[in-house]
Amino acid sequence: MAADSRIRVMIVDDHSIVRVGLQQVLEHAGDFEVVGHASDGEEAVRVAIEVSPDVVIMDVMMPGKDGVEACREIMESLPEVRVMMLTASTAEDAVVEAVAAGATGYLQKETDRERLLSAVRGVVRGELLLPADVVTRTFAALRDNTGAEDTTATAGLTPREREILIAFSRGMSYAQIAEMREVKAVTIRNAIYGIQQKLAVRSMQGLVLWCVRNGLLDDVVSGG
Repeated sequence: MAADSRIRVMIVDDHSIVRVGLQQVLEHAGDFEVVGHASDGEEAVRVAIEVSPDVVIMDVMMPGKDGVEACREIMESLPEVRVMMLTASTAEDAVVEAVAAGATGYLQKETDRERLLSAVRGVVRGELLLPADVVTRTFAALRDNTGAEDTTATAGLTPREREILIAFSRGMSYAQIAEMREVKAVTIRNAIYGIQQKLAVRSMQGLVLWCVRNGLLDDVVSGG
């Protein structure tokens, strides 16, 4: 694979052994190039601005400026960069904070090699990769705090778009939704983009929030 077609990744973790291990996993896959490292949030922001990676893989808990705050600052300077949190934390508030800061992926550190590589590739394609078992509960908490919107707003979506949006907001990947609907993943990606335009929502996180606030995940949150 040509170097200029590889996914440019930056790794941020306060443990050097983790940074080295991640680099070896990524570069051995062949379609990634590690273009920068950082050991804390302050350095992460500075290096990200210098190297402008496609994806930042970042630990949440670090000394000084943590990963959430660093993510927020990186997204302010480089809104096109994807940030994926890789952490030992499973707390739902950590997921909410990471997403609110602009992260588009969240994986635990014990994630296996293939899952990690698949997740990074998915984030680059524009997927929002959050733990499926907590995504609806975490965003439901935000709905409780802000109040539900008028669900008549969903009238602008076709039944197909509504189904795709619900599946996406439940944490399913483009590939999983495509398999369920027996279409190509690129078709689902284009559909999600079209829904974004129709709803005037700027981010993947915003789509999930919109879906929750309009009650489209109420059956999931209530256990139905």
